[in-house]
Amino acid sequence: MVFTSSALVIAAAIQWGLAGGLGSLLMSRGWAPELISFWRALIGLGCMTIWLAVIRLQGKRLDFNRHLLFWSVVAGLGVAGNFTFYFISISEGSVAVAATLMYSAPVFVYLASFLVGAERPTLVKLFAIALVMSGIVLLTGIYRAEAGVITTLGIISGLLSGLSYALFIFAFKYAGAYGPAPSALSIAFATGTLVLIALINHEQALTVPVSADAFWFVLLGLLGAGLSFYCYIVGLRGTLPTTASIVAMVEPVTAALFGLAILGELLNLTQVVGMVLILGAVTGLSILQSRSSPSEASDR
Repeated sequence: MVFTSSALVIAAAIQWGLAGGLGSLLMSRGWAPELISFWRALIGLGCMTIWLAVIRLQGKRLDFNRHLLFWSVVAGLGVAGNFTFYFISISEGSVAVAATLMYSAPVFVYLASFLVGAERPTLVKLFAIALVMSGIVLLTGIYRAEAGVITTLGIISGLLSGLSYALFIFAFKYAGAYGPAPSALSIAFATGTLVLIALINHEQALTVPVSADAFWFVLLGLLGAGLSFYCYIVGLRGTLPTTASIVAMVEPVTAALFGLAILGELLNLTQVVGMVLILGAVTGLSILQSRSSPSEASDR
């Protein structure tokens, strides 16, 4: 069960990797980061609404309460921040820098988990975090970034995207304790959409459905906020926050493979080493968690 949960989180990360590529494509065609984030959240809200409708048709109850509402709204702020800051970081710097900064999230998640007593720090988890972060640095080539390419806004936005991702993980976990996941995620996406609608150019937003890029917006929403979040929230039920965030780091690997297979971008030896480090740490954590899940469950 635990290994299956990790596999679902990996499936979500693969879709997020593809969605990130689509977002970069749309920005190269002149669409603003905030607008792309808005449509991603809006389509995600539509997907969750359909999910809720299916549940109701099955005769199941959808309980809403103030605790569920509060934590779901907080999770929605995390969604809005993660979507927007990540794309801003790409637009102000580079994909390599943005991806590396955003995936500092496991560090934030780990420290927060430690502070609230949700997890106990172990040498194995610390070593896994170090391996994954090292792998991302090697894979993205951040160490080769030239002076003047990365703006201050890009660096700050990348770090904020990681913090926003950590906020979503914690808030969604708490929301899940007070109600069903589809309800929580629907409120979260509704919150994210409302936040983002205040930041976008409304006239430009209305042109999206009739533009030549409408299909790519829909695909971005489905992969980046529809099916991917379904896989993620189901998989998250059987994983600890730190492990889930580390496993989700296969996203940059997906981006690299997409570039290799579709764009003809070759990987050098350093990038291959980075990919191996990430996959090795992910696989090791999945195996470790499947063996230690009974004891971890008793600790919570």
